[in-house]
Order: sequence, then structure tokens, then C-alpha cells
Amino acid sequence: MFTGIVKGTGKIKYVSRFATGNFYCRVTIDLGSCAQGLKIGDSICINGACLTVTGLKKRVASFELVKETVDKTTFGLMKRGDKVNLERSLMAKDRLEGHIVLGHIDDIGKILEIFNLSNGTIIWIKITNAVMMKFIVPKGSITVDGISLTVVDVRKNKFSIALVPHTVCKTSIASKVKGDFVNIEFDILGKYVASLLPQKR
Repeated sequence: MFTGIVKGTGKIKYVSRFATGNFYCRVTIDLGSCAQGLKIGDSICINGACLTVTGLKKRVASFELVKETVDKTTFGLMKRGDKVNLERSLMAKDRLEGHIVLGHIDDIGKILEIFNLSNGTIIWIKITNAVMMKFIVPKGSITVDGISLTVVDVRKNKFSIALVPHTVCKTSIASKVKGDFVNIEFDILGKYVASLLPQKR
């Protein structure tokens, strides 16, 4: 489990894709200071996706991704040199400063507009599956590329988020441009509530 509070950024060193076998893709990432104390088998949230360390050499870690993960996240689009957000798994003694994040990507969003203001940045994002808009509410929580953020506004199949300068400079969001894709995880509490409500026929 994670909180959506990014602890650092890493850089992709290699992406190897395979057509057969138990996994579809191997990603090797320089984790920087986030590799401290890490060991094989540990979980780490990378751009919002919970991945397991399968190889480790100093601060460079490898991750094996199944086809489902590649198809349902932006990892299928990533390439060498890309910057990614990193968060180690939550410890029982840690503060829950963001919100409950599982690292299970629900949808891929496309950045429609980026407005850089004097006191922050506003980003409008369109989600792929419009049916899932029911999980997005104004002032609610959402995870974008592993970052715990607050929804500002919601319109049809798009929503906006506001980022303070600190978040922009400390995460990979600073390198994003209009047209880029991001991983989206909706608030797990909202998903559970929706699953308990009577379904419309």
C-alpha cells in the first residue's frame, strides 16, 4: 500500500520487450536515493503502478511486467531516459499524508491542457473510459502517475487538478506536455461505495 506522496524520481535505463514467456517486458530503472535499503522482492510504486523488484545492483533495479500491466498502463509507451515517480511501500509507523493508494492502475488519462500560473499549475486530463467518471468527484482524491492529488473540477469525461510549485519540481509531472499520457488510480473508497450501491438497469 502507498500514499501517493512521491519520495523521489528515477530514470529508465533500459526497456526490453518480449513476445513469449511468463512476462512481457523488463524495465530497468535507476532509483537514485530511493534504492537505499531496497531488496529483491520488495514492492515499489513507479508512476502509480505497484511493481516488484526482481533484480538489483546498487541503485539500479529491474522489474518484470506481465502483458496486462503493459497494456493497462503507460509502461507500454515508456522509453530509455524517461523520468518516473517513485514511492516505497507504506510502513505501519508512517504518516498517511496523501490518501490510500494501492498501486493498481484503473485507466490511462490524456493531458488536454496545462496552464502554468504564478502560484501553481492547472492540468486538465481526459480519461479513456468515460464510465469511470463516476469515481471522480470535485475535491476528492485521485492518483496521477503515482501522485496523490485533489480534483478541482469535473466535466463529462475530463477533470482538472491543481499542483503547487513544490509538487511540479519534485515529480516527473514537470516534464509532461499536452498530449502525454498518465496513469490514473481512482480513490479506493469511492470504488467500494460504488460497488455496494444498487446497479442501474
